[in-house]
Amino acid sequence: MKPWLLLAGAIGSEVTGSLSLKAATDQPAWYALVVVGFLTAFTLLALVLREGMALGVVYGIWGALGVALTAVLGAVLFGEPLTALMGAGIMLIMGGVVTIELGSQRAVAREQQEVRA
Repeated sequence: MKPWLLLAGAIGSEVTGSLSLKAATDQPAWYALVVVGFLTAFTLLALVLREGMALGVVYGIWGALGVALTAVLGAVLFGEPLTALMGAGIMLIMGGVVTIELGSQRAVAREQQEVRA
C-alpha cells in the first residue's frame, strides 16, 4: 500500500507542477510551486522505486496519469480544449496503464514460480 500512496503523491506533485507552469506564464510567482512540485514528484518517485516497484510500471502509471489529469484539469482550470478525440486518447492511456500493471503482475508471479521450482 505504501508504494501506491507514494506514487499517488508523485503524480499529484507532478500535475501541480505542470499546472503551475501554465499559471506562471501570467504570474511568475507560480514558478516557486513549479520547482516544489517537480522536486517533490521526483523525490517521491525515487522512494517508490526503493519500495521495490518495477521502473516500467512506476514510470508508465506516473506518466500516463499525469498526462490525463493535466489535460482534464487544464480544461477545468484554464479553459483549454478537451475534445472527444482527446477523451478517447485519455481512455487509451488508461487502458495502457492497466495493461502494464497486469503484465507486471504476471511477470512477478512467473518469477516466483521459477524460484519455487
